Amino acid sequence: MKHIPRTRTVVSCALLVTALGAGVIGCSADGNPLSAKPYDAADQISFSGPTGDGKPADPDKPLEVTSNSDDDRITDVTAQDSTGRYVAGELAADGSRWHSTSPLAANAHYTVTVSTEDDDGAPGRKVLTFDTSKPTTQKRLNVTFGPEAGQYGVGQPITAQLDQPVKVKAQRAVVERALRVDSTPAVQGSWYWVSDKELHYRPKDYWPAHATIQVHSNLDGIRISDRLWGGKSKALKITIGDRIEAVTDASAHQLTFYKNGQQVNQVPVTTGKPGFETRNGVKVVLEKQYFVRMRGATVGIAEGSSDSYDLPVYYATRVTWSGEYVHAAPWSVGSQGYANVSHGCTGMSTSNAEWFFENVHEGDIVKVINSNGEPMEPFGNGFGDWNVDWKKWRTGSALGSGTTDGPSPQDALRVQPTAL
Repeated sequence: MKHIPRTRTVVSCALLVTALGAGVIGCSADGNPLSAKPYDAADQISFSGPTGDGKPADPDKPLEVTSNSDDDRITDVTAQDSTGRYVAGELAADGSRWHSTSPLAANAHYTVTVSTEDDDGAPGRKVLTFDTSKPTTQKRLNVTFGPEAGQYGVGQPITAQLDQPVKVKAQRAVVERALRVDSTPAVQGSWYWVSDKELHYRPKDYWPAHATIQVHSNLDGIRISDRLWGGKSKALKITIGDRIEAVTDASAHQLTFYKNGQQVNQVPVTTGKPGFETRNGVKVVLEKQYFVRMRGATVGIAEGSSDSYDLPVYYATRVTWSGEYVHAAPWSVGSQGYANVSHGCTGMSTSNAEWFFENVHEGDIVKVINSNGEPMEPFGNGFGDWNVDWKKWRTGSALGSGTTDGPSPQDALRVQPTAL
């Protein structure tokens, strides 16, 4: 027996529709329609967007697939471009229509596979290929991901720097949907719009130890606004090391070092004295420097005053751009474990600082508790991202239910280190 495609008048669409040529393929020998080879469903479906005349389709217009038969319904639609990007879409409950919900890319080649089913359960299939036209403007939005490829600690946020500002929420949503972060093992995470040109991505909790994180952009050729299209971006891959957390209790004058949840060391320290209190909260290791010259003048301390200093400092682990470090402070060993006498840094003996320096890495967590200092800034002075609770962090996403306008960061102060 043969399956006879049933047809009716093509459903009209907002865009030009071209029905595709028909064909018929027989059912299986056992007469079971569920085991039949899919018949050519050309007469059962129609497409909007691509015209079938060889001319490129307009990427600004949605792709629609419509069933032309009362007896046939669409069961699945897959639309993918030649780079592997899928087009998101919605299928009507009755299988009569599918339409794209994410934008098509400009200057791209697409393959659309449509699966159908008739009243007897016989499967049908149709494949369409088409190209989209080039962007009407040459203005591109390029994205640079950070940090550089390598291994980092569990606190390292992913950053995305845009070379063009994006202010409108709907346009931000287009950008954000195209910025993909894939973690193995998988985690729950979200982007936060730090400014019109900067986004940060972090999980709800710290990254899992030994995770692999891959970041890429699907923006190339995607229309963001009338005058702005997505450009090409370099993908990023980083790995995560052990879970390292250094917790400094400013009132107890002790730093406790944890590795994968286990305490491995505790050392006496001194933190900021009154007027120079160390910031409370979670910070992330930014860099390590064996030798740094630290001067009070870089933070406005007058030379020759009682608080002035100009000293060589060794084993310096930086946690803020404004000059907060964990470092060797041999001049304050007598106060370490007993009193806070520094200008904001966490000081320890040279041997303890060397051990800390050798066992901590970029992206590791350095947390200060029980200090009388101000809380660590969320942005602009390093990575204070973890001081924003998850509920508030989600409001910084253009895809969430809250406002997308996060606090504007201070410019990163890449000055000479200052706090001792």
